[in-house]
Amino acid sequence: MSRPTGPANRTLPQITRRDVIKLGGAIAAGAVLSSGVPCVHAASDNTIRLALIGCGGRGRGAVADAFTVATSPIKLHAMADLTDQRVKVAHGVLQKEFADRVDVPDDRRFAGFDAYRHAIDCLRPGDVAMLTAYSYCRPVQIEYAVKKGVNVFMEKSFASDPAGCHRILAAGEAAKKRNIKIAAGLQCRHSIARQMLIEKIRAGELGDIPLVRATRDCGRNFLGKPPAGTDLVAWQINNRVHFLWAGSGLMLELLIHQIDECCWIKDGWPVSATGKCTPINKPGNCSQNVDDYVMEYTFVDGGKAVVEGIDPFATFIHGSKRAAQFSGNVHAATVHIYKGKEIDRSQIDWAAPREPRSPWQAEWKDFLEAIHEDRPYNEAERAAYANLAGIMGRAAAHMGRTITWKEMLASNFRFSPIVDQLKFGGPAPVEPDAQGNYPVPIPGKWVEV
Repeated sequence: MSRPTGPANRTLPQITRRDVIKLGGAIAAGAVLSSGVPCVHAASDNTIRLALIGCGGRGRGAVADAFTVATSPIKLHAMADLTDQRVKVAHGVLQKEFADRVDVPDDRRFAGFDAYRHAIDCLRPGDVAMLTAYSYCRPVQIEYAVKKGVNVFMEKSFASDPAGCHRILAAGEAAKKRNIKIAAGLQCRHSIARQMLIEKIRAGELGDIPLVRATRDCGRNFLGKPPAGTDLVAWQINNRVHFLWAGSGLMLELLIHQIDECCWIKDGWPVSATGKCTPINKPGNCSQNVDDYVMEYTFVDGGKAVVEGIDPFATFIHGSKRAAQFSGNVHAATVHIYKGKEIDRSQIDWAAPREPRSPWQAEWKDFLEAIHEDRPYNEAERAAYANLAGIMGRAAAHMGRTITWKEMLASNFRFSPIVDQLKFGGPAPVEPDAQGNYPVPIPGKWVEV
């Protein structure tokens, strides 16, 4: 196995899988081999090979979702992560659960900052690179996959800064020219229940939509100082949600779904955003996260979307005729329309039927079908724009001023110029001051656009 440079005992934390999907979910006994499906590859072997790049719980769960809905041959063929240990753990879990679909011998397991290249090199055009690591490395990884002619599934967040989003956009355009398929992990767009409500919104059943409200708690903002002698590159990646360059920050990591839902409901991207947040005043806190996010997006028709980092985990629509709920706890398809404008469960007039599969499974079903049918399928632009909308709200709160969509499209701001050249033991993208404190957003002083 290819190994990273530096001490061998570095480990990265496991990522908790989405609560609503368990890794070992029921899988239909035996894959149903479709007849009359166009070949994905020129060779006689029509099996889709997956390369899992990012072996935490989110990546393992994505493999399970793909296996669950696949109706033609599919196998896990290569794996990559920053450390051997993460690859080993993930391989053991997946091998135990899906033995007949996991074919990843030791020479196709890779570790280190360049591991993604080796894993992608194991694939053929028409196979799938699963980019499920952190947002700091997503742009360079999708660029390499598209260069190699490989289809891409990429998890959110897609980029940490505007420059990264524009790299995603450019990679997406390059993929379109070659009919390379790109799927993005904003799974709620594939929810049948939500699609039904969108149709009703477009048909005018709720009237105009002057306001959408989306909320989700964004706590856990404390990070203690590292022990003396800690490799700060490894430590910052281990704690990526606390560092804006590494994981986009906790707010965007969590609220990108809610922000994307608001834009979907409004059928467009916001023209501007305002926001506020509260710096965290805790001794010894190294996190760059702040608290109490409130962001207000304005759309071209003057309508608003208010997104807050508080409970409940839900999205509500306030139409000029009637109100509706668009999403529920942990992305549940809690989708219904009320009789009037009051948000009251006793006043539900229409509710979407139970979905046949989870949104995570649905996104994989749609993606795999597009690959087998060899039809255009590219979610890169929508993903990058949703990410830009999230960064726009984050920047408005952090910088303490209105941020416009025009600014976002023109911005090439990046948190660090060395992200693509990281190595263990090397300089970290962000350094502490003499007291060991990391820079935090202060409105009026902070810049990220």
